[in-house]
Amino acid sequence: MNRLLLSAAVPALLLAAPAMAQTGDPMDQAHYASPRANDLLSLRPIAIEPAPAPHLPTDLSPAGVRAADDHLALEEVNGTEAMAFVASENEKSLATLTGDRRYEPFRQQAEAILTATDRIPSPSFLGDGIGNFWQDAANPKGVWRRTTLQSYRSADTQWETLLDIDALSRAEGKDWVFKGADCLAPDETRCLINLSDGGKDAVVVREFDLTTKAFVDGGFILPEGKHRIEWLDRDTLLVATDFGAGTLTESGYPFIVKSLKRGQTLAQATEVYRGDISDGGYGVSPSVLRNDAGQTVAILINRPLDTFRSETWQLHDERPVKLNLPERVGVRGAMAGQGPDGIVQLVFTLDEPWAYRGRDYATGSLMSVSLATLRPADADEIIVSNAAIQVFAPTARQSIEDVAVFDDRIVAGILDNVRGRAVKFEDRGEWGWPETALPVPENTTIHLGSTSRSDGRFFYSVEGFLTPQTLSLGDAAAATGETLRQAPARFDASTHKVEQFEATSSDGTKIPYFVVMPKDLVLDGHAPTILFGYGGFQVSKPPAYIPEMGKLWLENGGVFVNANIRGGGEFGPEWHQAVLKENRQLAFDDFAAVAADLHARGISSPRRTGIYGRSNGGVLTSVSITQHPELFNAAVIESPLIDMLRYYELPAGASWIGEYGDPRIPEEAAYIARYSGYQQLRPGAEYPRVYITTNTRDDRVHPGHARKFAARLGDMGYDHIYYEETAGGHSNDADPVANARRWARHYVYLAQQLMD
Repeated sequence: MNRLLLSAAVPALLLAAPAMAQTGDPMDQAHYASPRANDLLSLRPIAIEPAPAPHLPTDLSPAGVRAADDHLALEEVNGTEAMAFVASENEKSLATLTGDRRYEPFRQQAEAILTATDRIPSPSFLGDGIGNFWQDAANPKGVWRRTTLQSYRSADTQWETLLDIDALSRAEGKDWVFKGADCLAPDETRCLINLSDGGKDAVVVREFDLTTKAFVDGGFILPEGKHRIEWLDRDTLLVATDFGAGTLTESGYPFIVKSLKRGQTLAQATEVYRGDISDGGYGVSPSVLRNDAGQTVAILINRPLDTFRSETWQLHDERPVKLNLPERVGVRGAMAGQGPDGIVQLVFTLDEPWAYRGRDYATGSLMSVSLATLRPADADEIIVSNAAIQVFAPTARQSIEDVAVFDDRIVAGILDNVRGRAVKFEDRGEWGWPETALPVPENTTIHLGSTSRSDGRFFYSVEGFLTPQTLSLGDAAAATGETLRQAPARFDASTHKVEQFEATSSDGTKIPYFVVMPKDLVLDGHAPTILFGYGGFQVSKPPAYIPEMGKLWLENGGVFVNANIRGGGEFGPEWHQAVLKENRQLAFDDFAAVAADLHARGISSPRRTGIYGRSNGGVLTSVSITQHPELFNAAVIESPLIDMLRYYELPAGASWIGEYGDPRIPEEAAYIARYSGYQQLRPGAEYPRVYITTNTRDDRVHPGHARKFAARLGDMGYDHIYYEETAGGHSNDADPVANARRWARHYVYLAQQLMD
């Protein structure tokens, strides 16, 4: 099955904004800073000021936390008091932001970028052609369309519209947002279309026929929900969804998988697997693995125990069998011979060490293991040569990002000191897995895209902070790439350079960060600087071309910094796991260390440094402001988690307990309370004016976090800006025109704080 998915099917908090070089010897790590009142750099070594002693609520029990919260009404998404608060704040904030002389030029420039007709149409293999979802000024909601590979290669690509989302929305009176399509291999003429009302993660699913270009009369339809769906065959789906009372976990995700036949209702579907209502994570998820010929070779079910630990089951002989796999593992696909007797190798990456058949395999390794030997009942009876192969073992400064699996080879996108490269691994049986590097420019990031298993082709793109995206068609067998499209430059990069530095965190760990700055930058601390960070869920933030940032910020004299702090996946699972739960403070220390190092180098100063983070990055930015207001003069806190003592109460917070801890457990509530931004706000501090923004339709990170933080800032008399969009969801992908207004607001605020 080929997928065109515009948001993650299992989202976590992963849809953060994209991370908005030569390597020299790091400077002496003595820190230099300037007083907030003085824009000039004071070149004297100082340590980062210690964070203020945390204020711990008297009662950390759920009831106590609730009783101490005077803004619970703002958690009612569409409540009368909540929406009155939103309307009042929006009115004030829009006057401040859109009334600025820079707003309209910024908006126009951002809209021109987001709706440009010469953007690269992102391709996905679709049957014997190429599919693409396209949004522009004429179709802000977008059209799903297709063409041939031959036409895609040409300068004058001819597109055939499959589904017009603007027209569908008008016809049905809905605010539909296209969230991707799942198409049945190998011919891919029947697809499941995912439609979101206003941009929410929850979607309605409808069966669509690519031959007639219409929804199937009497076809598969699923009501709005956070579904996990796989095609089993043309008349059967494997479905995990809300089957009624008691079938969702505390996080609001499914834990039951059923087989749904064509013509059946959900109530008539046959159960094939059941987890438990206490399961964590993002819900049980079926996966149908196919070989290069499109034949089904295995049916797997992932049962999450918490955010990161899960059990892997196989539906074998029509019953579920638990596989002997570690709990922290990422299944990437299957390699299989043709026909029912072909040996199936399961390809996966390890997120923890694994001892198997007398050998030890390191965290982060790429593995190929005989599926049959992973079934407990069969393990001792089946003899397979080279049953377990460690295809690739990354070093301490490497990580595996993307993996494309074919029947006799694997292509992997790898980060090496946060720089991208691509490698083909060839299965030579007893002769091992020789590797061949694909051509990738230096100091860039590579993303593997859609694959065509039938002929070993795959799309991949390359980009850098100052390098627009290049799209290529890869040949897995030959380890070569054919350039298909080159995106035009959206800003003048000729005056800028990219350098990579390291800061030293509180425990001595070296934290890399990239700086995009003018070539002639004077190191006097005057440069207006945006420091971006995420630091969670093993999500890497490598170099990325961000045209809005380049046009609205770099061209106006700004500097952009991308901090690769712990919690991300830049150096593999251990880089992430180092800051889980009780160790979360280290991620915040990493970020503060990067800020102080910027000031030490004279790149910027507290007066000229602002921070930006969204989603999990909202935890980071809200904590940074409350712990180290002396380091920053601006913060864009977008779609944020902030109230960490109640996050599990707000959908879909309970699914992230494996990342942050469980506030219902006293010992865990104690360490969470020490940093939770909502509880750590205090009167009399020198917080900069911050900009908090969220979306009413965000059903991944509840808008109550942002609302309550803004309200408490107001209670304490702090100047702040709060704006809440009413459509678009967590991803802000519903409308490019609205997204242009969003970027304009961001950069007007940052210019006001850091340039004026």
